[in-house]
Amino acid sequence: MATTTASYPTTFTIGGDLTVNRLGYGAMRITGKGIWGPPANHDESIRVLQRAVELGVNFIDTADSYGPNVSEELIAEALHPYKQGLVIGTKGGLLRTGPDQWPIDSSPKHLEEALHGSLKRLKLDQIDLYQLHRVDPNVPFEDTLKFLQKAQQDGLVKHIGLSEVDVDQIKKAQEYVEIVSVQNMYSVDNRKWEPVLDYTREQHMAFIPWYPLAGGNKSALAALDQVAQKHGVTPQQIALSWLLHHSPNILLIPGTSQVKHLEENMKTADIQLSAEDMASLDKIK
Repeated sequence: MATTTASYPTTFTIGGDLTVNRLGYGAMRITGKGIWGPPANHDESIRVLQRAVELGVNFIDTADSYGPNVSEELIAEALHPYKQGLVIGTKGGLLRTGPDQWPIDSSPKHLEEALHGSLKRLKLDQIDLYQLHRVDPNVPFEDTLKFLQKAQQDGLVKHIGLSEVDVDQIKKAQEYVEIVSVQNMYSVDNRKWEPVLDYTREQHMAFIPWYPLAGGNKSALAALDQVAQKHGVTPQQIALSWLLHHSPNILLIPGTSQVKHLEENMKTADIQLSAEDMASLDKIK
């Protein structure tokens, strides 16, 4: 007897007015090693961005710290003038002092420089979604939030999101601005932020998982592989598909620097997991 298929909505509306396909693209990996400097293959990075849009991606996530600056510059080079309906989200609040080094600075002074730099590099008058990359333990959260509030009032950003925050921090931010998205580490085998996912769903916010693939977890990979073989796809595609099925407010931003890998990721949207598949994957710890 066939098991029922767990279907899911294919789009999500950010902030009530930006409707995007739930399978987007994260533009961190189009930079150099250690997310530092230019990519090893510039032309391939340009092709990846252009192919993503061709395949229906209308939400691209980046940050000023990717490179730094490199990712935003490549996005503008590849895609400006932007296709109508393409939503670009970027982030500010991290410094770069070298490969794989990410000191936090969410002071209003730094964020002002970061935001204006992002606007210039992306060739935009307004950022669709501006996300605080990290809450800075050395800066009063209220000061950071007041900066974001003013940036929105000045029309420099349309919507505001947060990254790596707990529910209390989201609620604090909501006292100053409307929060439309949260970007936290989350995957089928790393559900530390499940309470945040629950809260964002209740609040009609987008939840954007970063590092969405099971990394080195042998039991998780075995379970994913079992379902993958059934569907004739890769375990990585199943890990992404599980997220799409798991909660309707999840937006995926898998990143890659290769067109071939991008096309493989995009095929995830065609996978329909059964209730039985979901039950087996839900057991992963």
